[in-house]
Amino acid sequence: MSYEKVLQAKSIIIGTKQAVKALKSHKVNELIVATDADPSVTKKVIQVAGELKILVIEVDSMKKLGKACGIDVGAAAVAISY
Repeated sequence: MSYEKVLQAKSIIIGTKQAVKALKSHKVNELIVATDADPSVTKKVIQVAGELKILVIEVDSMKKLGKACGIDVGAAAVAISY
């Protein structure tokens, strides 16, 4: 389900560092995080999303999330922006 959201989104931000920047700029509707990503990588972006009361959706695979973004590598986090 959430992979489809990424495919249908008009604007996405790929990666934890870029997602944190977008969150702090108040440009994010939802955050999608892969549960198989290293928690030390996703901890900060999940924390910032929680502080800003942004919906965090978990998916099971970095590889599938990356593929949904149109990239050939895994993605730990993807922000869906306005």
